[in-house]
Amino acid sequence: MIEKPAETEQKINNIIAERWSGRAYDPSVPLSHEQVISLCEAARWAPSCYGDQPWRFIIWNKHEDEQSWQKALNCLSPGNQAWAKNASLLILAASVKIFSHNNEDNRWMGYDTGAASISLCLQATSMGLISHQMGGFDGEKIKQIFSLPENIECWAMIAVGHSAALDSLNEQQLTRELKARERRPLNEQFFSNSWNTPLHSGE
Repeated sequence: MIEKPAETEQKINNIIAERWSGRAYDPSVPLSHEQVISLCEAARWAPSCYGDQPWRFIIWNKHEDEQSWQKALNCLSPGNQAWAKNASLLILAASVKIFSHNNEDNRWMGYDTGAASISLCLQATSMGLISHQMGGFDGEKIKQIFSLPENIECWAMIAVGHSAALDSLNEQQLTRELKARERRPLNEQFFSNSWNTPLHSGE
């Protein structure tokens, strides 16, 4: 398994540093039911506005129902299909658009579902698995094929599975896999007391 820990200005938790979006999956190694439930539990305990938990996840397991998994794979963009075809799990991250306690619009649903999704991905890292969140998919196609209600918003697809040797990737995928991880400088995105006043990370 390739390791690409984040190069941080200050030390952070290893699970956060080690999580990254891999593409080299081993299609022959399934996830156990217990592993799948652990991923779900991590997402379930994410914070949410009013504790409403608007997230809904559909999990397609290639080793349990390959036909349904294939239908989900076909909803991905061609570029994502090229490598996600080897992932054991494909997961849709979606939200209910309205609060359950008052039936009003929940404008925080995406924020909350993102929190649940990263919790799931961090749990995957802690279990020695890899995950990759994708925006390249056809949400309307998923809604139609899998009969999702109208009040559901689709946000992302997530691939999860065991890592494989890099020779499972084509040249373009390998280049992206080996590319160094980068982030904008901390002082470009984190401000102190007012807008655009950089938060300095040094002494």
